[in-house]
Amino acid sequence: TGEFSAAPATLIALGLLAVVWYALTALHARQILTWGLARTFGSLRQLLPMTTRALPLLLLAITFLFISTEMWQVASSLTVGTLWLVVVLFAGLALGFLLVRLPEEVDRADDAVDDAFLLRTCKGTPLEEASRSLVEDPEADPTAYAEVTGYERSNLVLVLMVVQVVQVLLLSLSVFAFLMVFGSLIITPPVLGAWSTSDDPINRSQALVQVAIFLSAFSGLYLTVSTVTDETYRAQFFGSVTRELERAVGMRAVYLALRAR
Repeated sequence: TGEFSAAPATLIALGLLAVVWYALTALHARQILTWGLARTFGSLRQLLPMTTRALPLLLLAITFLFISTEMWQVASSLTVGTLWLVVVLFAGLALGFLLVRLPEEVDRADDAVDDAFLLRTCKGTPLEEASRSLVEDPEADPTAYAEVTGYERSNLVLVLMVVQVVQVLLLSLSVFAFLMVFGSLIITPPVLGAWSTSDDPINRSQALVQVAIFLSAFSGLYLTVSTVTDETYRAQFFGSVTRELERAVGMRAVYLALRAR
């Protein structure tokens, strides 16, 4: 490409692909990934409610950034490799934040395990009768097996991460589509000519795509942080999958208690 910035971007992309390939093959994460994707895309009907709750304030702030002179000047000067590095930086920050916060969701689930939790999570499953007998047995203590550790804990975190990443990605694509339509309507060649700081005019199509990608990546980082820290967003994004997480923790505790008995 003739661009030095394309070298680190290419190496990072290859490194990420290698990590994903290792996870899918050596760590046998394909089943978990497949389930997480199917679970997420199966609830696409919830995308519109999530969009109406998560995007209005974000779009208000993004719109003011989108029509700023400095944003277009910066975007028009970025090379493809540099833009890719910026996107990877935002994505890396979002994933790092999830790796720190999502284990807390698993800890919250296994800390809440008691007899009522086991009966509720095992209801309607093959372990319903077994959970009831264990709870009624004074010598059994299924809650002692509630703590999830090791690879089992990593599996649950991976499921939560897949669901969260796909949801944020879909919302970021919605932001990108909005900015492309909005920019094609209001950003005209005379406006770009007034914003240009050099003799070379800003390429409208290229700059529009680059600004939309930059702000969409930033939106993804913002949504990732908000959906884990804000209780309203957290209930909307994690409501259904949290119930399945609790069911997995409850059934696991009953299963291990049965094996011990």
